[in-house]
Amino acid sequence: MASKKTEETAKKATKKAAPKAEAKGATKKVVVKKATKKAAAKRTKAAPAPAVERKEPPSKKTALAIAEAGLEKKAVNIQIIDVFGKVDYADYLVVMSGRSDRQVAALARGIAEDVEKNVGEKCAGIEGLPEGAWVLMDFGDVVVHIFHDDVRGYYDLESLWIDAARVPVPNQPAV
Repeated sequence: MASKKTEETAKKATKKAAPKAEAKGATKKVVVKKATKKAAAKRTKAAPAPAVERKEPPSKKTALAIAEAGLEKKAVNIQIIDVFGKVDYADYLVVMSGRSDRQVAALARGIAEDVEKNVGEKCAGIEGLPEGAWVLMDFGDVVVHIFHDDVRGYYDLESLWIDAARVPVPNQPAV
């Protein structure tokens, strides 16, 4: 019996001493439980999430039609920038240049007419048309920037989207 009393007294003493030791900065012993076989099996059977493949949106057809209309009107340095998932206002940006303010205005009017006739996509809005230095056109999921050559270098939109993919423009002459 004496040994049981001593064990109980020792247990009580350690319980009282433990909070004091923790307060002084003593480390706690952490017990890690091993995973059960079922939990381990669940972890190994869980398949990684499949990569989401992007289907070609209809806006790509519009972007290509815009680039083609720009080429017909002698636009220079046309780039189609794929911004899908990077911004929420568009899937593609089409950037091109004209050599004069008159050509920039003519490009904007010609693109609006050609795209509506060939693709059926109407331009929702045009900004900057009277000045002809920078015209912005909104085709819904495609935004078009038509710059005067001098102004394009100043704003340098392409460098803002350096990490975005480019869509090749068919039949574009080499620069």
